[in-house]
Amino acid sequence: MDEKCDIAILGGGPGGYVAALRGAQLKKKVLLIEKDLIGGTCMNRGCIPTKYLLHQTQMLRELKDNTNIDGPLENLKLNWTRVQEGKREKVKKLVKGIEFLLKKNGVKIIRGEARLKSERELIVQSKEDTKIFPDKIILATGSESASLPFLQPNGEKIITSKDALELNKLPDRLLIVGAGAIGLEMGTIFHRMGCDVTILELTKNVFPGIDRDMAVRMERLLKAQGLKIHTQMKIEKCDLKNGAVVLEGINLKTLSRFDFEADKILLATGRTPNSAELKGKDARLEFDPHGFLKVDHNLETGIPGIYAIGDLIGGKLLAHKASHEGIIAVENACGKTRAMNYSALPSAVFTEPEFAYVGITETEAKEKGLSVFTGLFTLQANSRALTMSKPDGMVKILSDSEERIVGAQILSPHASEIIMEVTLAIQNGLKLSDLSSVVHIHPTLSEAVMEAALKANGEAIHMLNT
Repeated sequence: MDEKCDIAILGGGPGGYVAALRGAQLKKKVLLIEKDLIGGTCMNRGCIPTKYLLHQTQMLRELKDNTNIDGPLENLKLNWTRVQEGKREKVKKLVKGIEFLLKKNGVKIIRGEARLKSERELIVQSKEDTKIFPDKIILATGSESASLPFLQPNGEKIITSKDALELNKLPDRLLIVGAGAIGLEMGTIFHRMGCDVTILELTKNVFPGIDRDMAVRMERLLKAQGLKIHTQMKIEKCDLKNGAVVLEGINLKTLSRFDFEADKILLATGRTPNSAELKGKDARLEFDPHGFLKVDHNLETGIPGIYAIGDLIGGKLLAHKASHEGIIAVENACGKTRAMNYSALPSAVFTEPEFAYVGITETEAKEKGLSVFTGLFTLQANSRALTMSKPDGMVKILSDSEERIVGAQILSPHASEIIMEVTLAIQNGLKLSDLSSVVHIHPTLSEAVMEAALKANGEAIHMLNT
């Protein structure tokens, strides 16, 4: 069977389906090719189910930690079976919603695995192979969990985040390799459920690459909750002993040997792009040493008319990045000229407290030779945080010599929501005074953003300007 279309999109994740919907809005005939589930990893096996589990377990933790509640709190527990059922129900509802939108917008979904035969021909393999002849192509094939040479996931003792989200029985002891967003969120979920969680990280701090002050405080807060976190741990060997799995290696701080034993190991060592099928197809498709596909500032590959987005092209592997790239790529495929602005790309990890950031850090500013002013405001001076009994976070805002905001880091409840105020400021080249002069509702956590902007100029109201 042959199909012709204006735009063919490979991959129905948050980049692909958003691109498809935008293409349909632009009156183009769009085909969306997906071999698995619409919504991709994020909706089905990542962002959405993880946040559901984080929310459910947070409610349990807050009840148990509330000293104003009388009664046998030690008897409170979550019914893991019902939690898993609720998670699947929410995911199913979201997927059906996206499928409904695609259908109503005239996007045709083709199920199967697509491969690039030429720059204007695709073959989709399913029960009946389909040839597709598009004018333009958008590659949105995503990524999958990375592994280590001696740590290959088997779905039993060594698992990925995908496996962890579907566990029917909780392990008594869980070892997590990697203290990035996935490792910290998964560690938080399973620790709240009563698992003995140990996290091993190769670098000096949790969440490698973030502001050091935030990383140090974040690690301290997570340890205070009961998570066992060890940094600068180089893993060298994995063994099975008496039904348990054991990791051995060297502590790079002390140069001493270590071994940790657990029921399961969760690999959270990053992700690798689904680019193997594209390599060698056309010399004009270029890849970096990690397998990420190279694109120009318009998200176009080396082949005119073929664009690529999302995890496939690297950078920060974020669902919202992929979605925004999807909009830009499809608009460019329709004749517009837009570039992605990565300077205002926010990120978040949904631990307790949440950590969110946008723009550059102080370290990155120094590496670029930039002179920055810093405003740091602690939540201990924020009335809303105190009423919530959550005063351990802080807000840091950076500006350049002309007071333009260039970065921010927020460690706070609901940081993922609060960061958008600063993201908008960076996107539009706003200055410290543009944030500090806005009236913020009292009492709110967002007041800390205003105070941090004031602090950068030595004008904070609710803390000393030293």
